[in-house]
Amino acid sequence: MFGSTVLSALGPGKLVLYFGYFLVFLATFLVMKFLVQEQESRLAEENLGDGKNRKSSNELIRSTRPFFSQYIVPMVRGKAIWDDRRSYYKRKIIAAGLREEFTPDEFIAFKFFLILFFPFIGIILTVTKFMDFPLWQLGVAAIAGWFFPDIWIGTRIRARQRQVKRALPFVVDLLALSIEAGLDFIGSIGKVVEKAKPSPLIEELEQVLKEIKVGSSRAEALREMASRLDMPEMSSLVAILISADQMGAPIGRTLRQQSDQIRVARFTMAEKAGAAAAQKLMFPVVLFILPAVFLLIFGPVVLKMSF
Repeated sequence: MFGSTVLSALGPGKLVLYFGYFLVFLATFLVMKFLVQEQESRLAEENLGDGKNRKSSNELIRSTRPFFSQYIVPMVRGKAIWDDRRSYYKRKIIAAGLREEFTPDEFIAFKFFLILFFPFIGIILTVTKFMDFPLWQLGVAAIAGWFFPDIWIGTRIRARQRQVKRALPFVVDLLALSIEAGLDFIGSIGKVVEKAKPSPLIEELEQVLKEIKVGSSRAEALREMASRLDMPEMSSLVAILISADQMGAPIGRTLRQQSDQIRVARFTMAEKAGAAAAQKLMFPVVLFILPAVFLLIFGPVVLKMSF
């Protein structure tokens, strides 16, 4: 009798929704309990201590790092199943300029954390009646939590590569001028790092100097820089510099030629982007602007003929 009364009062749809909320809460509780039981206290404390001193450019990472560093990273660290993804994310983190903020294990742990965090936020918003999220949308939020860090780091990589492309001709010109003024290649890099405006490219050149100081050859340091940036322009420049160095060709002249080629390539890309923009503008012009122009021109004529 009581069950039928509750069913008629709430309706089967709401009962299914509330039961789904209960399952989500139960799953979250069990996962949290498992994480707490499986954590390795010594490694967690060490990682948490490191995380407090590590900077974060993202507010979400900064506010949630103590949790996923302490409870989830120990479950990922050292597991052979993640070796391939660990190497993949290591390259991504370096290319995004986040090697001081993230380790590959932390990045994987952050992805697992967002699988629970995004649905949890949706549940809180639904319970507080601020917004109403159906159960299927909570599942979509969990999937989005897994892919969100990949989208974020991809955006960071593209933005950093654009900054490198903008700074590359200017930096190459400075290197050429320094070499033509009498400095050697390493000395010219040091002078550019000292005088040029800070940018991702300057940071990479500074890293090249550090690697050379600790014993790496000039060719190895330049190849590592090209690998970190993962850009065709930089790979081509490094290959030409290494080849010129091995063959004894003047590096200053080589840098000057490369600077001219980079500028020509930039102008060509700008022209292509302008042509593409003109084509993209055709649709809004035809759909919105031309009808407004026709209305202004023929509207008064039609009204005059009507009256």
